[in-house]
Amino acid sequence: MPDTMDTAIPAPTPANGPETVPPPASADVPGAPAEPASLAGQVRSALIWRSGSQIVAQMVQWCATFLVIRILAPADYGLFAMCQVILTFMAMLNGYGLASGLIQQKEISQREVRQLFGMLIVLNGALAIAQLSLAPLASAYYRQPIVGDMLRVQALLYLTTPFIALPYALLSRAMDFRHQAKANITASIASASAALGGALYGLGVWTLVIAPIVLFSVRGAMMTWSARSLVWPSFNFRGAGTIARYGGVMAAGQLFWFLQSQADVFIAGRSFSPHTLGIYTTSLFLTQIFVSKFVPPLNEVAFSAYARMQADPDAIGRAFVKGVRMVMIVAMPFYMGLAATAEPLVLTVLGDKWRETAPVVQLLALAMPFMTLQVLFTPASDARGRPGIGVRNGATGALILTIAFLVGVRWGPTGMGIAWIAAYPLYLAISAWRTLPVIGVRAREIVRAVASPAVAAIAMAAIVTLVDRSLPPLDAHWRLAVLVPVGAAVYASWMGLFARPTIRELIAVVRKQPTPE
Repeated sequence: MPDTMDTAIPAPTPANGPETVPPPASADVPGAPAEPASLAGQVRSALIWRSGSQIVAQMVQWCATFLVIRILAPADYGLFAMCQVILTFMAMLNGYGLASGLIQQKEISQREVRQLFGMLIVLNGALAIAQLSLAPLASAYYRQPIVGDMLRVQALLYLTTPFIALPYALLSRAMDFRHQAKANITASIASASAALGGALYGLGVWTLVIAPIVLFSVRGAMMTWSARSLVWPSFNFRGAGTIARYGGVMAAGQLFWFLQSQADVFIAGRSFSPHTLGIYTTSLFLTQIFVSKFVPPLNEVAFSAYARMQADPDAIGRAFVKGVRMVMIVAMPFYMGLAATAEPLVLTVLGDKWRETAPVVQLLALAMPFMTLQVLFTPASDARGRPGIGVRNGATGALILTIAFLVGVRWGPTGMGIAWIAAYPLYLAISAWRTLPVIGVRAREIVRAVASPAVAAIAMAAIVTLVDRSLPPLDAHWRLAVLVPVGAAVYASWMGLFARPTIRELIAVVRKQPTPE
């Protein structure tokens, strides 16, 4: 289930006729026409609130998550991963595509808001019933009866979705993320408390079931209150064709995203034991922290910003290249550093019982830069009114990755890691060939944007590896304490010497100063 954002706008005013609610273009004058400077200020504010809240929320969750991982067994995470395949499949139909359709429109009416709420209620009610029906089949496929019991309880998640997706759509139109930030942080604290309490109390795998229910329940209540979006739902869907069609295309794209993101767990879950599957999925969790936790909020802000730039296609292209450059400055050292320090990091953070994840983490970290760049494409092409591009890219990825996983599963978690490395560069190349002309960007611009941080991060990883091999025998935490500062110093020095314009641009963005194009 996708992360939701955190913003606040005035509630849509009741309409007697076809009164519309235009997206506010200024924090000071709701509904005013957007000026470039105003939009730039809104984007910066949105990034601060969205990314800032994401960092705070994730820090809270990670503190609890890593403590819980040390308490629970790998088999618990393997069982939970089996359930996640079903939950992720259902989540692609939960109506977030409809919400995106509302965001993308230039104007919306009160009637459309009520129709969206009605659609969300119908969709998610049907999904809850469908999951209850699928629970016995999932238990039989994985040969784990407890999986069915977990899925029945997790059906409660769908009851919260309408109260998150509707305010998400309304608030995103305003690009004011302050109230959503409060909802995210509060929900994260509640969820982390539930997770840690459950693990300490001895609930085992049920800890992983309860925590998301708490997370989404608290977030839904706060989001609805902040957006004042508790309207009477309309189940008369006449005239909602535009939103429904856009949402349908987005759902199709999410279907292929599901196939590529869950194919590995679906395939491995049948072949691996719960313990081995837990090793693999926990390795994925560690390596995908950046792309799954930090990039999605950036994409949410980017989609809203790109949608406001539709009259200036060149501006979308320039913004996309700048976004790629800023993201990869942070992503590349994270992934290469993770590959270079996998063993001491795993032993320090997770403990010795997770030692088997270290070689898998090293492999997966090498594939993640390609995945990070890939997921940046979709918001730009969607905002250009071409969501079909993302659908075709998703279909391509689903095919390539599924074939790779079917081959790699024979060699266990290590084989799955090699499958990621082999498949993702090909997937990215095809997606770039298809998407960049739509965005208005040339491939060489992307190469230039990525080159400096990539070279610096590879040099950093090589030096960190050499330093690690030259160290005397040390405990894992002491090794990590030496290697992390070394890596940070090498990367910063390299960028300072060979990529000063990029660093100046990053500093200008942080300081809210104009940046040269």
